[in-house]
Amino acid sequence: MGLPQIEVVFQNLASTAVERSQRGIVSLILKDSTNTTFDEITYKSLSEVKQEDWTTANYGYIRDVFKGKPSKVLVIRIDPASTDYTAALNRLKTREWNWNAVPGAQSGEIAALVTFIKEQREAGKPFKAVYPNSASNHEGIVNFTTDEIKTDEKTYTTAEYCARIAGVLAGLPFTRSATYFPLDEIISVKESDTPDQDINNGELIIIFDGRKHKLARGINSLVTYTATKKEDFSKIAVVEVIDQAREDIKRTFADHYVSMKNSYVNKLLFVSAVNSYLQSLVNAGALDGEAVNKVAIDVAAIRQHLTDKGVDVTEMSDQEIKTANTGSRLFVGGAIKPLDAMEDLQFIVSI
Repeated sequence: MGLPQIEVVFQNLASTAVERSQRGIVSLILKDSTNTTFDEITYKSLSEVKQEDWTTANYGYIRDVFKGKPSKVLVIRIDPASTDYTAALNRLKTREWNWNAVPGAQSGEIAALVTFIKEQREAGKPFKAVYPNSASNHEGIVNFTTDEIKTDEKTYTTAEYCARIAGVLAGLPFTRSATYFPLDEIISVKESDTPDQDINNGELIIIFDGRKHKLARGINSLVTYTATKKEDFSKIAVVEVIDQAREDIKRTFADHYVSMKNSYVNKLLFVSAVNSYLQSLVNAGALDGEAVNKVAIDVAAIRQHLTDKGVDVTEMSDQEIKTANTGSRLFVGGAIKPLDAMEDLQFIVSI
């Protein structure tokens, strides 16, 4: 009977959604020639990393990522003299990961990395990155700008500390934002004179609250909003929820729905399964229960599809459109609203 198993798959995905979001994968591109017997390696824990395979600095970056407790760290090694990331990025295209950092990247090398992330997200991949001083104006790029980050071991440049930030973001569940995340190892940073302005400019910065050094507001570099990408898209936590929901639905469709008959009944079963999954995300605190989080057969998209095929739809009712033969295409549309984290407090006491 096929399709009902999709309901079970979605239920399982929803029940583990928060846990999975907390165990993201970080990809690193490191310039290193210490051990040239491999160009790619994946670590599940710091204990798997052989220090003799890396320079002291690069081993430190891998260690910094694991401080954030991601599920894995995928490392792509390139030659130290290289300024061309094409081969490394081509590898990353076909790998599974959530956050990227290139702590050794020079300022002139960032543009190619940003272009890659934008292109891959346009193609539907859930890739995101933390890059230094990159005002990319994009929800997939975190523009980290704090410099002179001093710890007991070293003083990090902005670029070098991006690995630590990527690890933090990969290790957070999407029920908790990065805002005010404490970075206990920091002794001092070059503090911004205009933190509010920096945040409004789409910069992720580190602040000192008098007790601890913390990430300021958990935002990406998006500052220009549109009808389809409103202000919510500038929040890292919101984009994480959207990415995971999209991936869960897309993968379930590919693994359990593709090749089944594209009948009206099967379309309704798939829509029902997706809506059950979305309701489970509401129950888990990832989506806003006060908003409409539902999908449905996309009548407008089917009308356009049929029109493009030469079918006259002017006299067809919405129900006729829903039951029309759309070949191999399944048209589903809807909306979700991720639940934002509590980040701003107004506390007024009257006496």
